[in-house]
Amino acid sequence: MNRSTFVKLVGMGALGAGTFSISKLAKTFDVEKPTNSKIPVLFCGHGSPMNAIEDNDFTKAMEKLGNDIPEHKAILCISGHWLTKGTYVNVSPNPKMIYDMYGFPDELYKVKYSSPGSPEIAKQVQEMVSKTSVKADAEWGYDHGNWAIMKRLFPKADIPVFQMSIDYHKPAQYHYELAKELYLLRKKGVLIIGSGNITHNLRIFDMSDINAKPLEWAEEFDTLVKNSLNSGNHQELIDYQKQGKSAKLAVPEPSHYFPLIYAIALQDKGDLINYPYEGFHYASASMRCVKIG
Repeated sequence: MNRSTFVKLVGMGALGAGTFSISKLAKTFDVEKPTNSKIPVLFCGHGSPMNAIEDNDFTKAMEKLGNDIPEHKAILCISGHWLTKGTYVNVSPNPKMIYDMYGFPDELYKVKYSSPGSPEIAKQVQEMVSKTSVKADAEWGYDHGNWAIMKRLFPKADIPVFQMSIDYHKPAQYHYELAKELYLLRKKGVLIIGSGNITHNLRIFDMSDINAKPLEWAEEFDTLVKNSLNSGNHQELIDYQKQGKSAKLAVPEPSHYFPLIYAIALQDKGDLINYPYEGFHYASASMRCVKIG
């Protein structure tokens, strides 16, 4: 796979369903009873979709992370590959696979992630959010921002998963405030995962070596993000466009950065932050993963 092929992998999300029993799902998720405990929040770099089938230090770290997450009842994934005008939540009982990339080996297009959807919880999200009207969608499925990491985190595919789209036309502050309205999900047994990359510039990738030496600007911006996370300075992360030349190179457009904003907005006072994985692929893609709580 050469550099020009890889550049083609990003599919811009479009609005885009199955027979899993909703009554069965309702028994596994009691939407009326929040608990005193909280499920952690994750932001995961997903990088190349090849991480779904290749073994490397990143995929090994994701497998370990999946084993370390407390028991949860459902997963909400916010992927940098479902971009819309307006905000949508997928209500399909059995979401389809979406192979939103091309030029990859045939093996990758045979990957399946058979976890059921979570229409009941998705509808609760529609009621929970007041900042905007969250519309129901039955056409979208699991894009590679979802399945490429789910295959590693939870390979049994036995936990309901649903996605919420990113309104690409809104700024980071808007997404931060919207995400805060999802906080109660943490106390209702839902694991929220933002899937993107802190540095994501497809025009500046060294496709000759997954372990190529990281570029200076990528390391600089990744370190800035880590320092802001460690200090709890969310505003600096929201105002990423003000962070100099490295920010402009790291985030030339925000599709893969916005999932981080959703994750940090859900940080509660006292939540610790740690990094299940720190490192780069292809010289410029930060694969940093963040665990909150």
